[in-house]
Amino acid sequence: MQNAPTPASQAQEATQNAAAQTFVERWQGVAASELSTAQSFVRELCDLLGLASPHPTPEQDYMFERPVTFSHGDGSTTPGRIDCYRRGHFVLEAKKLRAAGHTRGFDDALLRARAQAEGYARALPAAEGRPPFLLVVDVGNVIELYSEFSRSGATYTPFPDPRSHRLLLADLRKSDVRGILRRIWQDPGSLDPSRASARVTRQVAGQLAGLARSLERSSHKPDHVAAFLTRSLFSMFAEDVGLLPKGAFLQLLQTHRAQPGTLQHMLRVLWADMDSGGFCAALATQVLRFNGKLFKNSSHGAYSLLLNTEQIDGLILAANSNWREVEPAIFGTLLERALDPAERHALGAMRWARITRRARTSSGWCCPR
Repeated sequence: MQNAPTPASQAQEATQNAAAQTFVERWQGVAASELSTAQSFVRELCDLLGLASPHPTPEQDYMFERPVTFSHGDGSTTPGRIDCYRRGHFVLEAKKLRAAGHTRGFDDALLRARAQAEGYARALPAAEGRPPFLLVVDVGNVIELYSEFSRSGATYTPFPDPRSHRLLLADLRKSDVRGILRRIWQDPGSLDPSRASARVTRQVAGQLAGLARSLERSSHKPDHVAAFLTRSLFSMFAEDVGLLPKGAFLQLLQTHRAQPGTLQHMLRVLWADMDSGGFCAALATQVLRFNGKLFKNSSHGAYSLLLNTEQIDGLILAANSNWREVEPAIFGTLLERALDPAERHALGAMRWARITRRARTSSGWCCPR
């Protein structure tokens, strides 16, 4: 549970929001040239974020006008300069575009600036490596973010995705947007989605291993536990990737948390309906028909297990995770490590990894009614 904000933290946030508003008003639609505005814009942005401004050093690790050398196929070289550079963090390319926003010309100009920034990143000395971020700035208008976390020479792609990589100047009023920029300056690796994926996968594997042990201590047979938890696991994936209504499985668990017998029946109804497709009484809506054997044999006595409240809470905790971030390639291995040797074979932990992988590539799992 998050701590309630204190008066001091609320006052600090209000001060930061006011500073952001002042910054936006000062730079909104500025008409001066790129040369006269870019460095001032970056310095004031750093002030807004509470960060040190670029400064010349012998190491040339955080500065304006960082020199680079372009090498050409014929053996010749040409010099270049990066508008703003922080080693291991970003290359920033600043422009002051004449084209109006929301036009093809504007978008094309920003794409050319992105290509220019990537060229600078590739021209950096090999010993420095390529930074994980490119920032393309149209001063007084937008900041576009591109990332390449492997730093292996691959293409930089929109961060976090093509729909939200472009930050409008007015977006700097939002504390979370300022937080992302601050992390790019201070700890860009913390924004690497693979880190979040590994963390979530470890967390979920541990939670489900603990739940499996609890269910076995409740005298449920290991193969029944494995089947029940794989159905539950798939249902968590299905709601996060849109194969079930968003939050449907989690809400079912929460609604009937205090009535374990009712929950047992509702899960049986849900999974039987997922097997056949059509109207689902447990969710009061239509569901897709899911192929395969996972939801077969709903009449079997151990198809849906009777849980106690603590075990239901364990499922709720797992269902609250972002299953889009669970990595199938390591899920089964981590689950096996969390289980006692005698439990590994019975629960078929690696089979769970195959279930998660198939859920992620879900077209083979369901078909429209």
